[in-house]
Amino acid sequence: MKPTKKMHMRVYIILFLVVIIGFGTVFGSLVNIQIFKGKEYRDLASEQQLRDTVINPTRGDITDRNGNVLATSNTVWNVILSPNDIKDDAQRELIASGLSAILEVEKDEILEKSHKSNFHEYLKKKVDKETVDKVLQFASENKIGAIYTAEDTKRYYPYGNFCSTVLGFVGSDNQGLAGVESYYDKYLTGTPGRVVSAKNARGTEMDFEYEKIYDAVQGNTVVLTIDEVIQHYLEKYLQEAVDEHHASERGGGIVMNVKTGEILAMATKPDFDPNEPMELYDPAAQERVANLEGDELKTALANERSRQWRNKVLNDLYEPGSVFKPITASAALEEGVVSQDSGFYCPGYYMVAGRMIKCASYAKGGHGQQNFMEIMKNSCNPGFMMTAEKLGAEKFATYFKAFGFTEKTGIDLPGEAQSIYHQTFSAVDLASSSFGQTNSVTPLQMATAMCAVVNGGHLYQPHVVKQIQDKDGNVVENYEPTEVRQVISESTSKQIAEIMEHVIADPNASGKNAYVKGFRIGGKSGTSQKLSSGQESSYVASFLAFAPVDDPQILVLMFLDEAHSYSIYGSSLVAPSVGKLMADILPYIGIDPQYEEGDAAAMVSAPKVTDKTVEAAETDLRAKGFKYNKVGNGDSVVKQYPAAGTAIPAGSTITLYTEEDAEQTMTRVPNLVGMSASTVNQVATNAKINIKFSGGGSDNTGSVSVAQSVAEGEEVPIGTVVTVELRDKTVSDDTAD
Repeated sequence: MKPTKKMHMRVYIILFLVVIIGFGTVFGSLVNIQIFKGKEYRDLASEQQLRDTVINPTRGDITDRNGNVLATSNTVWNVILSPNDIKDDAQRELIASGLSAILEVEKDEILEKSHKSNFHEYLKKKVDKETVDKVLQFASENKIGAIYTAEDTKRYYPYGNFCSTVLGFVGSDNQGLAGVESYYDKYLTGTPGRVVSAKNARGTEMDFEYEKIYDAVQGNTVVLTIDEVIQHYLEKYLQEAVDEHHASERGGGIVMNVKTGEILAMATKPDFDPNEPMELYDPAAQERVANLEGDELKTALANERSRQWRNKVLNDLYEPGSVFKPITASAALEEGVVSQDSGFYCPGYYMVAGRMIKCASYAKGGHGQQNFMEIMKNSCNPGFMMTAEKLGAEKFATYFKAFGFTEKTGIDLPGEAQSIYHQTFSAVDLASSSFGQTNSVTPLQMATAMCAVVNGGHLYQPHVVKQIQDKDGNVVENYEPTEVRQVISESTSKQIAEIMEHVIADPNASGKNAYVKGFRIGGKSGTSQKLSSGQESSYVASFLAFAPVDDPQILVLMFLDEAHSYSIYGSSLVAPSVGKLMADILPYIGIDPQYEEGDAAAMVSAPKVTDKTVEAAETDLRAKGFKYNKVGNGDSVVKQYPAAGTAIPAGSTITLYTEEDAEQTMTRVPNLVGMSASTVNQVATNAKINIKFSGGGSDNTGSVSVAQSVAEGEEVPIGTVVTVELRDKTVSDDTAD
């Protein structure tokens, strides 16, 4: 039958529909592939055709304010296996056996990774050059192309545990996990680079001409306000105090620039080594976990690590005790409710809302009649309760807030604790708050507020970072001092500073153990009870000092948490360490001691008397207030000890040698501990050694010697200067009762 026209038309329509459907299907597939699944297929193609390796950036350094490097990054290597490039099972076995021994990684772990279907399996990260050289030698000798290495960096802290609670540490991926490392991580991290290389049909890399490298960008350098020298001084004396007085809950300290809010030093002891942050650094902590196992050990380790990482200066709260009294005093003076001539009578207690709150002098019948300066000097609780009563709860709360105790300081470190304080003050709350009890603040808040008390009334935001610099030393960001507000007037600030000088300078005052001859230092001691679990036998002992009184530049706050020693008081336990710290810091920052003429404690240079006749030398020494010993029968001085220019106490004895072959005369250092200053001088004179007193000074009548710089029994040349530390162990400062 011959096809009709209608049949032809039907065939054409069917063919047309088939073509349309076919093209539609192809077009739909193209749309699906290129648009809806385009990224997925492009990624698959790239994975098959390209190998993309990340280049980790070098983390930026952290330096002190003078450019001393406190944290840096060293080059290390990651050892990587490409399972898809392993030829056969024999080579797989060879790789696992060889690298297991070199890398100290389990053989089964390497075998497991070798069976995966990819080009990038880390076998071990951050290995040193010696190890990576062994890996590359092994791969070369055995003609293995499936092993390669990539440069990486490892964080390194040159000074070990130095400044660790400020610096913090990083994790295995170089991400900051604590301290400055965490807070400024975005500046330190840098930008990763990439190596993109082409692969052939067999999946192996093509020649270098098909490789594209995108360099990593090194992280910025963070310049701290910390001064390495001052930090060393703080850590030295804080550790000594923690060890001497067995502070079971550790100790902390801070040194601030009172005019800028810059942190010059900050420490907690014991601390940790950021090179190995998971290791317990404190022997006592190691002992606490030594006999534990299983989950109990895991929990204990987690707790101990968290404890050693904590920066007690800003992460922990405490009731400051009597170091808070200058806050109450400055508010009262500013408001005019008291003056320096105001009188206060202390019978040893004060009655508040029917409750007796005692003074430390309660057993002695109180301090009696005092003026405003004397209640500070004697750390008299009743005097400050009366002062706060005159000020009133509303005004007290206003100044408490103005000095920054109701909010975080905003320091550029992580984990700053929020204070816990009274929203309103009852009569008893006001009384106990006046001398630093019942409100919990951070030591950082206390130090920051006290800077405002003595610097003219200006409250500054504390900070530990001074600058951000790029790798070429260009300043990326500069952190200027930030004034929050002015709290008190300059005249009130000056009055308080001068009042606080008497706390240390007066030989009968509570802070005399921090006295340093030649320097004008003001301060205040503190002792506060820790009220927990119904126990009232634990204390935080602290001492705060600033200098010079006439132009305050630095402020120090040091504290011991739960000390177990001969006393509980900050005036006994902490003040001596603060005094020694001040004696080192003040000359370092360019403040020279000033002595009155004829002051026996003054350090002077030994005059040169060699080449003079014995008679002329003796006349010269007598005229300058020195004593002398003569050794030999010659007519002229050929040698002297101490040598000319040596720093010695005024009035010291100088030995004159009159014969060239005369041997240096030696003496044995006696025991000089446990004596009054006058007895020390007598014993030293008999032993023919010179004495320099530290601590309370030779005229500090309540003091006894507690340490000597040269050990008993050691033989030294006649005339050697031995430093003897004096301390009054009987002084106290008030606590709540």
